[in-house]
Amino acid sequence: MALLEPATNFNPNPPKGGGNIQVADGVALVAEAGPAGTAADLIDVKPQSSQISVHVVKEGETLSQIAELYGVSVNTIRWANDIQRGDVVHPGQELIILPVTGIRHTVAKGETLASIAKKYDGDAEEIANYNELALDASLTAGEQVIIPDGIIASAPSSKPSSGHVHTSGGATPASSAGFVNPLPGSVKTQGVHGYNGVDLGGTPAGSSVVAAAPGTVIVAKAGGWNGGYGSYVVVQHGNGTQTLYAHLSSVSVGVGQAVGAGDRLGGVGSTGRSTGIHLHFEVRGASNPFK
Repeated sequence: MALLEPATNFNPNPPKGGGNIQVADGVALVAEAGPAGTAADLIDVKPQSSQISVHVVKEGETLSQIAELYGVSVNTIRWANDIQRGDVVHPGQELIILPVTGIRHTVAKGETLASIAKKYDGDAEEIANYNELALDASLTAGEQVIIPDGIIASAPSSKPSSGHVHTSGGATPASSAGFVNPLPGSVKTQGVHGYNGVDLGGTPAGSSVVAAAPGTVIVAKAGGWNGGYGSYVVVQHGNGTQTLYAHLSSVSVGVGQAVGAGDRLGGVGSTGRSTGIHLHFEVRGASNPFK
């Protein structure tokens, strides 16, 4: 007759906890082991999912804390839940949380991936890949797509003032319309192109790229293609305009950070769709004063 033998654990480093079910954030049951590793691997790891989540606000939580928990921008939560301003939410409030920083868009009749990408400053190929669509897919009115890193440009609160100082090719941009030169010591190397952008160059790699006006950082992407922008930063200004700083070699700020005019955002570089070291500088909601 076969003798009973003790169970053998083939894992030389079994999970801690004596086999107990692990609880993350008070709500999620976590298996001891699985394709993503063990429960012990969850220390300081933000939730990762390809699905839209619903978060029930707890006492004392702010939008900034919730955004950090899910690894998305504050504006991603604002836009998905039609929260106009501020960081205040209420206990018990249910928030839609997208799986990535960006926008959820309901398709209107006649829209294409290209037109949606243009509307939200996204990349059609990235949108297609993320939503598992063909790049030339026919979209159905009413279906929803997620635009990774998409942004909603705010309308300016007032018309741009007249008397802007415009520079000719090769001239050094000066302070104009309340904006300071975002790449001090640079010259304009290309006039308006893309989304109301100009190229500024003539400085060494890593030279400081600075905020053209006071505002709040709403996008800070370090690394990646990002629709051709490479590493880039977007700053939201008090009058509703936005400025974008692309092809950076490094990013020195984070989402939600307040910056003043002339504060360093990162270093000039040649990341993304770029043929040389320069800053691609865009203005949304107003005339580009350096065009």
